[in-house]
Amino acid sequence: MTALADRIPYRQWGRDLDEQSIQQMERACSLPVAVAAALMPDAHVGYGLPIGGVLATDNAVIPYAVGVDIACRIKMTVLDLPLGTLRHDRGTDRLKKAISAETRFGLGARFKKRRNHPVLDRNWSVSPVTKKAKDKAWSQLGTSGSGNHFVEFGELTLNEPLKGLDTGTYLALLSHSGSRGTGAMVASHYSRLAMSMRPELSREQRHLAWLDLGTEPGQEYWTAMELMGHYAEANHACIHRHMAGHLGAEVLLDLENHHNFAWKEKISVPGQSGRRTDRKAIVHRKGATPAGPGVLGIIPGSMASPAFVVRGKGNRASMNSAAHGAGRVMSRKRAIRSLNWQDANRLLREKGVTLMSAGLDEVPFVYKNIEAVMAAQTDLVEVVARFEPRLVKMAPAGERPED
Repeated sequence: MTALADRIPYRQWGRDLDEQSIQQMERACSLPVAVAAALMPDAHVGYGLPIGGVLATDNAVIPYAVGVDIACRIKMTVLDLPLGTLRHDRGTDRLKKAISAETRFGLGARFKKRRNHPVLDRNWSVSPVTKKAKDKAWSQLGTSGSGNHFVEFGELTLNEPLKGLDTGTYLALLSHSGSRGTGAMVASHYSRLAMSMRPELSREQRHLAWLDLGTEPGQEYWTAMELMGHYAEANHACIHRHMAGHLGAEVLLDLENHHNFAWKEKISVPGQSGRRTDRKAIVHRKGATPAGPGVLGIIPGSMASPAFVVRGKGNRASMNSAAHGAGRVMSRKRAIRSLNWQDANRLLREKGVTLMSAGLDEVPFVYKNIEAVMAAQTDLVEVVARFEPRLVKMAPAGERPED
């Protein structure tokens, strides 16, 4: 095993990162397959690689560096509804009914009357896990799950014309969720397999176990991961299509990006002479947004702070990556133990946010200041629009999945 003293260098954005996240990044940089790395300003502790960690490897994929919720993504649609819909009780009630009818929250959430999408016609036999879980995946298509996943309506202000839409303020729908239970099953199965194949790894590094892409297990995971990417995209497509249909609205603008994924890319790495050279690598973005030159992305804050539509600047040192959100500053257990709804509700009222439901472990105080996170990555992305949440739904703690 490579000693930590022999680790590859990495670039860090943000100055207020916790020591555990930095230690996780350093352990990842000591892997013999690691070739480049970067740490985003929203970084916090994860399994193996910190959330907000970007790691490039040599022909190897690390399931836990992809993440448990494979291909988790953010999607935004601008709807042709008047802004007044957000500002009056009758309009808000209409939006609440759309959310309640057209998606489901909670661990294991599913639909009795199932959604349909062409993703179900793909080859689900690429892995024994996906083959077995296809029916489960179908029942969960269009659901939002639990944890930090949400559906929000809010006000989007464009600083410049974007994809045919003029500058101005619009009503928009924003969602955050991923590949649901099936993605978690894929992550769990192949993470255990990778760990069993790397007994030489220390206890601290075992969640960084990798699969060689030149082997059958590596190829099997890769194809399953890509299928979960298509499934997560379909999940959001169903949420937004059904929501717009329920409201009788037309979509004026459609944007999305995903994180918790691995890509085959050409990256730039520093050579011994100090000059950078290009090479092919597997780039893991665990809780990091793709930010290549001109690439549009969405970076959300909390339920009481803005999200930003951004355009990537293609920074080679970050491997064309940026933060994927505000990043947590407090564990879920600590939040439940130390926070209260009285303070949270006071802040939500001040911000003009109506909360349908959420767990105490997701209130705004558990997140970093999104404005500070954005200020720390001005060399990675430029802001082209700002989204202010007005109506938010998440899964409250202990909620039984809705049918």
